[in-house]
Amino acid sequence: MSQWFKDSVVYQIYPRSFQDSNHDGIGDLKGIEQRLDYLKKLGVDVLWLNPIYKSPDVDNGYDIADYESIQPVYGTMEDFNSLLKKTHERKMKLLMDLVVNHTSDQHQWFQESRKTKDNPYADYYIWRDPVNGHEPNNWGSSFSGSAWTYVPERGQYYLHLFAKGQPDLNWENPEVRQQVYSLMRFWLDKGVDGFRMDVINLISKPEGLPDAPQQGGSAYGDSFAIVSDGPRLNEFLQEMNHEVLSKYDIMTVGEMPDSKPEDAIKYTNLDGSELNMVFQFEHVDLGGNPDQRLGKWNDQPVKLTQLKESLSRWEEKLDGKAWNSLYWNNHDQPRTVSRFGCDAPEYRELSAKMLGTTLHMMQGTPYVYEGEELGMTNTHFTKLSQYEDIESINAYHQLVEKEKVVKSDKMLAYLAARSRDNARTPMQWDAQENAGFTDAAEPWYQLNDNYTEINAQSELQDKNSVFYYYQKLIQLRHESNLIKYGDYALLDPEDEEVFAYKRHYEGETLLVISNFTAQNVQRDYKQESGRLVIGNYSNDQGNELRPYETKVYHFNK
Repeated sequence: MSQWFKDSVVYQIYPRSFQDSNHDGIGDLKGIEQRLDYLKKLGVDVLWLNPIYKSPDVDNGYDIADYESIQPVYGTMEDFNSLLKKTHERKMKLLMDLVVNHTSDQHQWFQESRKTKDNPYADYYIWRDPVNGHEPNNWGSSFSGSAWTYVPERGQYYLHLFAKGQPDLNWENPEVRQQVYSLMRFWLDKGVDGFRMDVINLISKPEGLPDAPQQGGSAYGDSFAIVSDGPRLNEFLQEMNHEVLSKYDIMTVGEMPDSKPEDAIKYTNLDGSELNMVFQFEHVDLGGNPDQRLGKWNDQPVKLTQLKESLSRWEEKLDGKAWNSLYWNNHDQPRTVSRFGCDAPEYRELSAKMLGTTLHMMQGTPYVYEGEELGMTNTHFTKLSQYEDIESINAYHQLVEKEKVVKSDKMLAYLAARSRDNARTPMQWDAQENAGFTDAAEPWYQLNDNYTEINAQSELQDKNSVFYYYQKLIQLRHESNLIKYGDYALLDPEDEEVFAYKRHYEGETLLVISNFTAQNVQRDYKQESGRLVIGNYSNDQGNELRPYETKVYHFNK
């Protein structure tokens, strides 16, 4: 089994917001192609595209109407083939987003399934009769409200763990699984290099679909708590591997909300029988609201001790048993520097570099989300009308207007801190109008106002920029087996200011020290006896750690 995924750094592209090439204000495939040399310069090995399939865009492409067609605003299949070819010519690989827990309600399978109980597609989705005139159970949708919607033609409810327009597929039906394997082969036969699999650990539902736990007066049960890592998940992933994945030299990463290290070891064990790695949510889910009705919606910083404990547990438990994925943010998370660092002008660059170092020196495959390499920040929107994301808008309506559990101004502060839209504003290429993203009068979504200060063009002209720092982090990983494969040991877990850890491999040691505060602090790790490999200040002051300072030292035996 090929192991190239272990040696790679992945760059995630949100196509709608990356680069517009045809003047319509929406990013597209030709736009990505235009920027391949930029990505090659950064040094990444793999590009992962968020969904580019035909979709009504209820959830920005995660509701797929046709798995074998390109969303027209992104271009044509010829455009995709060209992008794939040009990517490969630059010795980079391309991952597709595989969304097969659910489809769009506009997909032909669902359009047929909803008509009657006895057509060929009747059992492609999860249908249930009403119970006492209402939904079959108490499951809540991830996007607010019930996870069930009634269809009069069938006299039944269908399950959707996400939006109403995203009905869940019935993986218990062998025909459904074969259809999924067929569409996977369609893309792999084109030459794509693997898949990021959307919420793949939700595909096996518990037998009987029992009620889910309800916490703190929530209107609905926590469906993820009962659906995640279902009874047949291992079986389904092994079948997928046997029928499809094992036949190609590819990489796979499964998005798995609520998974624990013990689960990940089952799904990504190093024998290659299932997936290569998982995306776990533990560290990005930290800092939720103490009022459980509000879930993730909060604006308080994460405690460093909790962050260290979470990341370290995954490093230690997977070592030698499974492979880790390393990420700070993606299209579903706020911007790294705003969430875990400090995006105030005097500390933004320092904390962006510090966070990059802390993550990239760990064991696993690092993922860089578009703009992270520039230190792009949250948008700090102040009005609901500025948001586009279905999760954010629905949460506001439910929690402020319906349930009245939080005041409007507080909820807007929570959205500013945690909304997925923070990651979805267009890429900031230069200081010209619309940041070089588009020359259309109106981009599909509002740009972050700070693009005149934070953009790729200015960073490429500054050898001390966040971009070149990320380039160096990636280069160091490519050159060092210690960084790629070394084991991990956390230092001082109770330290609320500094994140320090060591890596060991074949007689070599790496010491990583990161100050997560805006204060000067002192720490003695005998660093003076090591060689400084990288740091975000121009000089090394030994035991002195300045605001958001990060330093990496190498030691021989």
